[in-house]
Amino acid sequence: MITDVRGPLEHQQPYSTAYEQMLEKVRYEGAYPTREKADEAVRLVLSGLGRQLTGDERVDLAARLPLEAARMLTAQIPDTQLLTGWAFVKDLAARSGGSLATTRWDTGSVFAAVAAHAGPDLITRILHQLPTGYALLFGRAELTPAA
Repeated sequence: MITDVRGPLEHQQPYSTAYEQMLEKVRYEGAYPTREKADEAVRLVLSGLGRQLTGDERVDLAARLPLEAARMLTAQIPDTQLLTGWAFVKDLAARSGGSLATTRWDTGSVFAAVAAHAGPDLITRILHQLPTGYALLFGRAELTPAA
């Protein structure tokens, strides 16, 4: 008889080394007390980003992330209406039941790890595709052209 009972985390399928390293970066950046908390943040934020990102940037980012993270990103169907950076944080907070401040912190922590995998050129392309407000979430200045 096969059951779908999940045991403690240490008895589950191990993550790849690349994903473990990504979780450690998120855990360090976000000062999370456990790897599980870092994993929750990664799942929330990458799922949200997967609803916002389309095209070559989505494909290129997925190719550079660890397999587990790429699956979280690409499992989501992109929304037809893109959210600004602040609306993105508010949407994630509503979905997770977390506070805006905590969700903003989670987003910045995960995006720091995503940027390390993606590299500056791909992050620039992603920022050009997304509405305003994401640059700050990625730890960059939000530059706007003079009027």
